[in-house]
Amino acid sequence: MDLVDLITEKRFLGQEFLTWLWYKSEERGGTIYLDRSATDIELILEKHILLESGEGESYEKMICQGLQTELQEARTGLAMGKKIEQARIMMIRDDHEYRFTLKGSLLTFSSIRLPKTMAGSEEGDDVDAVAGMLLDRIGLYEIMLRTVDELFRMFLKKRIGSDWPAELASLTRWIKKGEA
Repeated sequence: MDLVDLITEKRFLGQEFLTWLWYKSEERGGTIYLDRSATDIELILEKHILLESGEGESYEKMICQGLQTELQEARTGLAMGKKIEQARIMMIRDDHEYRFTLKGSLLTFSSIRLPKTMAGSEEGDDVDAVAGMLLDRIGLYEIMLRTVDELFRMFLKKRIGSDWPAELASLTRWIKKGEA
């Protein structure tokens, strides 16, 4: 099996991960507990969700936009069997707000907005100030990536664990609850 076939065959995992993230973000009012870090984060799917279904000539895309409370169309799409392919996410960790778009098939990031920091307010061409600002941004980017990695690890642990049927039943009830 070549790499393209493997990616195509396993893309459902990223799509299920995005659906699980949305479910988990609403389960505790936007808060998700990270097992390894022993901390809570806030996570909200906001304004933009891309759903898809089918393959080949029957392939369809549906873009749902609006505030979180207005994503009824996306919930209805999930109930109809569509999969989340892309979602705009706001994440708050340690009082830092991150915004990014996560694509399900390859778990790639785009449109990343890192938190503003004090290092970003320094002006001038001082080499140390520029280096400090760059290191600060790299650190924030790494925190964002590690947090999403931890969320994905939690999802995979649940997905391959014996309690997946119960989690799937809860997720299915959550989707049906959102139907029009």
